Order: sequence, then structure tokens, then C-alpha cells
Amino acid sequence: MIICVGEILADMTGRTCHGHMEFACFAGGAPFNVACCLKKLGEGCGFCGSVGQDAIGNFLVDVAQKQQFDYLYLQREEERNTTLAFVEVDGAGERTFSFYRKNTADAYLPQAEISRIVRLADIVHIGSLPLSSTHGREFADELIACTHACGKKVSFDVNYRSDIFSCEEEAVWLYRKYIEAADIVKFSEEELPMFAEGASQEERLRKVAGAHKTVLLTLGSRGSMLCAAGNIYCIPAATVQKIEDTNGAGDAFMAGVLASIDGGQTDPNIVLRMGNACGALAVSQKGAYPEWSKEDAAALVKEFDA
Repeated sequence: MIICVGEILADMTGRTCHGHMEFACFAGGAPFNVACCLKKLGEGCGFCGSVGQDAIGNFLVDVAQKQQFDYLYLQREEERNTTLAFVEVDGAGERTFSFYRKNTADAYLPQAEISRIVRLADIVHIGSLPLSSTHGREFADELIACTHACGKKVSFDVNYRSDIFSCEEEAVWLYRKYIEAADIVKFSEEELPMFAEGASQEERLRKVAGAHKTVLLTLGSRGSMLCAAGNIYCIPAATVQKIEDTNGAGDAFMAGVLASIDGGQTDPNIVLRMGNACGALAVSQKGAYPEWSKEDAAALVKEFDA
């Protein structure tokens, strides 16, 4: 089983209409999105996070319960509101974020659940937003230590968001510890140069991966890369007739990768193909909840062999 831990929040997607802004509210948060995609793939999966005792928190609890995860724990914070992310989407489907999260709920994760998470999970996937707070880092430190003590794997998606830190240097300093601790790490193309030096992407990936990590790099329409044991693998993107919305593409990719690894797949090329297929399915439809299935992903994977 894969258990995703970290931010669950409301994506407030806005548009200008007759001189005012209108916002549609969707469930979001990178690790929650990964868990939802794992469920689409039929993977044993779960989620742990925290929301406020407010209307948005009630909405997120309802959405999470409808996923029918194998494990679900949502802490309700009486003194903190649910985190909001205001999302603007441009004509090409690219997103920009601004967060409403001063002392909000997402970082206040339940320490008492750590032993249960580690007992149930084969892979623990950790979201990055809570790491901007002391409480979130303390939770992550204990979770990672317990996961490794039980001989299980930690996955970490950098998912850097500039407006939750005072500067890029602070984020690099904080995140480097978790990049080093994780067994599986994902970067976007923009994030990799922030955290690794080198003359090429391949050199940077090898430096982060060392001898034992699996490091992933998403390249948008150009596909993705994986580094393991000093070897680099690169697979082109799956075919997409039209990109409708890039929201959640990286999370869908991560779900495909984790499902493959947890299922015992050892061929990095096949792992990347499944990740790319899931990412392609996510961008081919509008909205936060595109409809796709394990069978759809498998069909796209077969296109790589055609």
C-alpha cells in the first residue's frame, strides 16, 4: 500500500467575469491528488492530512471520504482554517498559485497516526507544503525515521511554491534535508537546478541519486527522466491530441510511477511509461477531476511499444 501524507486544500480557480472575480472550489493538494490517482489505478492507497472546522474543511472531508481509500485520516483543527490555494490558469493551461495559509491547518499533521501509517504502508509519499512550518518538519522527521526503521520506502515530491517561503534560498536549505532522506524523489525541470549543480540534467540527477535513490524529472511535453544506480533513462511523453489543463499532471505522473514501483516493476522504462501515460490522461481533460482509469493508462503504455 502507498499512503500519501501532507497538504489537502481547496484549489480556488478564478476567472474575471463582468468586472469581478469568480472562483470555483476544488479539492487539491499534491499528495491528496496523488492518492486520488492511485485509487484510479486500483492501487492500495490512503491519505493523511489536516483541515479546519469550517465549510471548506467539511467539503474536503466529503470529497476524501468518497474516494474510498483503504486508509484515511483527516485531522480537524478547531483553531485553524483550511488552507486555500488561489489558482490562475492561462490560455496554454499553465498555472500560477498564491496561497492563503498563514497558520492554517495543512501543516498540523497528527503525530499519533505515524505508527499506523508506517504499519500499513510499503511506501510513504510526503507532500512538501507542511515543511515550511516547524510543526510540519517535526512530523516529517519522525515519519521518515519510523518508515526507514521498518525497512520501508519514503517518496518526496519537491513541488516548490515560491510564495510560501521568504526566498528561494530558504526553500533550498529546508528541502535539501528531505531530498537526501527520501528513497524516491521527483523534480520538475524548473526545480532541479535549484537543488543540484551540474553541467547537464543528467549530471544533476546523478548527483542527487547517488548509489541508492530513484530520482525522477518531469519534462512536460518532452516526457520524463529517471536516474537509478548512476543510469539515466528517458521516455518521451505519451500522445495527447490537445492539452486542456495541466493541473495535477505531475501528481498523476507520480501516482503512475509509485503504483509501478509498489507493484514490483523493476524496469525503469516501464515505470516512466506508466507515469507519462497517467500525466497525459490528466492534461487531456479540463478540470480538477478528469475521468480516466487503469485501463486507459494501460492502453497508453501500449502505444510506446507500437
